[in-house]
Amino acid sequence: MTIKIHGDPGSGSLRRVTTAARLMSVGIERVNVDLFKGESHTPEFLTLNPHGLTPVMVDGDVVLYEASAINLYLAEKAGSDLLGRTPRERYEILQWMFWSGEQWRVFSTLTFDERIVKRLLGKPEDTGVVALAARKIREAAAVLDARLADRPFVVGDRLTLADLDIAAPFSQSERTRVPFGEFPNLVAWQRRLLDTVPAWAETRKEVDDRIEGVLVAAGISP
Repeated sequence: MTIKIHGDPGSGSLRRVTTAARLMSVGIERVNVDLFKGESHTPEFLTLNPHGLTPVMVDGDVVLYEASAINLYLAEKAGSDLLGRTPRERYEILQWMFWSGEQWRVFSTLTFDERIVKRLLGKPEDTGVVALAARKIREAAAVLDARLADRPFVVGDRLTLADLDIAAPFSQSERTRVPFGEFPNLVAWQRRLLDTVPAWAETRKEVDDRIEGVLVAAGISP
């Protein structure tokens, strides 16, 4: 049975899943869900994820939402070393994936909601919220920048699921103007991912095309 992944191609979280699936050679069937048309809030979709968010994975009777959980599932199913080659490495990868959810991605998502989603709704951004998110991003980025000062990837000397989790906010960073550029090791790491992980570079174009199309359709300059 084919694993179905429901999501909007403009989503950085969907990008994490589609990239991981390609890297692990896991066959998936994409099911498009247009977030900007409210398709994630239909009664049918809400039975899959009551939060009305994507991506969502359906593999037979297994339904999972949250991209990190989906990637862990796919990695275990594929026996992939993206989840670590040793128990110690696995726990370190999990530590950074949890760190990403708690300390990192949430503030970039908040900035996207203020600077992109509100523009689509014709509402002004809340500068206080944007400033708070920028402060939290800088605090976390300083930790990550130090981590990447003497290593090519977040854990060990190769790509893991930790890198994909933490790299997700770069999917929208040029549009949201989050302060990633202030941290040279972080910028160099993202460039390294684009240069050495073809799947990450390919999925970037999908995100860009989707969001730019939505903005242009709304009469907003990308």
